[in-house]
Amino acid sequence: MPSPDRRMVLKALATTFTVLCAGQVSVSSAASNEFEDAAGEWTVHTLEAFADTLIPGERRFKADLAIADAVAGPGAVQAGVITTLFSPELPLAAALPEISALLNARAILYAADHLILLPITVPAFVSLSFRHRTALVRLLFDLDDPDRAIWQMLSLLTGLAFDSAAHSDTHLAVASGHPGLSWLHFPPPGADGLWNFPAYSYGSVLASTHPATTASGSPT
Repeated sequence: MPSPDRRMVLKALATTFTVLCAGQVSVSSAASNEFEDAAGEWTVHTLEAFADTLIPGERRFKADLAIADAVAGPGAVQAGVITTLFSPELPLAAALPEISALLNARAILYAADHLILLPITVPAFVSLSFRHRTALVRLLFDLDDPDRAIWQMLSLLTGLAFDSAAHSDTHLAVASGHPGLSWLHFPPPGADGLWNFPAYSYGSVLASTHPATTASGSPT
């Protein structure tokens, strides 16, 4: 198993956070798939298992070991987390094999501490049961964990994939029944294809519209 280059990983994480804050992400599934293929199955399955630990779902097929099958219904994996992680517009794809290797290294140490025998044909983290995956992830988020920033960023992107369909156009995601948006009861657009939200959340208008506001709702 390769030794993770933490400096490269942390640099990628910092740049990814900057891109996310700038709101410049628009994922291309085709380009994302190219990065997935280059990373390899072990990396993809390890990241799927991590995301499934945070937002679990049911297995896609009988031999789907990446998903622990802890709950019924779709979770982060079905919501497109891998497409989001491997987005070519995020400078994270090249670091994901390193991150996967680090996670599997931590899983090996965890297994050794708990006298768990791991098979050599499956990534170490994937080999753990859902209970042990969850216990390990709790340890990864300890305040004194040296790699906590890595797991925080993966968690953020996992949440974005499930809660906002970050890898897809919102119209398409709603129309296709994206599992995260469906679970959140995200509303469909109006007849004009826009989300206007005509009902005020407080039940009344809190302020009048500024006379210089443009037709699109932007101030001048």
